[in-house]
Amino acid sequence: MNLLARPLGALLKLIFDITSNYGLSIILFTLAVKLLTIPLTIKQTKSMKEMQEVQPKLKKLQEKYKDDKEKLNIKTMELYKEHNISPLGGCLPLLIQFPILIGLFAAIREPGTYVFQSQAAYEAINTSFLWMENLANPDPWILPIIVGLTTYLSSATMSAKGGPTDSSQKVMKYFMPILLFWWGRSFPAGLTLYLTVSNAFQVIQQLIIRRPQKELKEGLK
Repeated sequence: MNLLARPLGALLKLIFDITSNYGLSIILFTLAVKLLTIPLTIKQTKSMKEMQEVQPKLKKLQEKYKDDKEKLNIKTMELYKEHNISPLGGCLPLLIQFPILIGLFAAIREPGTYVFQSQAAYEAINTSFLWMENLANPDPWILPIIVGLTTYLSSATMSAKGGPTDSSQKVMKYFMPILLFWWGRSFPAGLTLYLTVSNAFQVIQQLIIRRPQKELKEGLK
């Protein structure tokens, strides 16, 4: 835990030294993390789009080899290889962000240990932000509702409009917003703020990425 929390806490402290605002520091920290992972997010978007495009062929294989699981697995991997698709390509950014969340959770839960030099130094600063009195404490309703909504929007913009949707995407789209709302009610508000800003950045990023694709399709008509 220290291996993850201390460097993230140090980066958060560096940003705080510049801004002197703990809530703003978390927002800027989030933007820095998202900017660093843009190449991975673009790769994730491309991988998800490719997976959606081969869904009709995949369903035909599932129908044809429904009684032969081994043959189905072989043909599925051949299909992925033919279209140069990695089944795990869409999960990579999530796997990379997971340890960041773990480290940030520890840093925000114990800022006196991981972000500031001591608990006394943390208590000496203004830890309120907007309507929240202390970002180390959970916000019971407002921020969890916002993180749930932004999670839904983030999942919705990741799905190609009118394209096929598999069961995992449906889970991400409808179950994750509810889960993050519930978790957000017990998470430190600073961590929920991180998730909210991360989701909002993701939505804007996806709209920017998909706009050239939309213009290209319209130009081909």
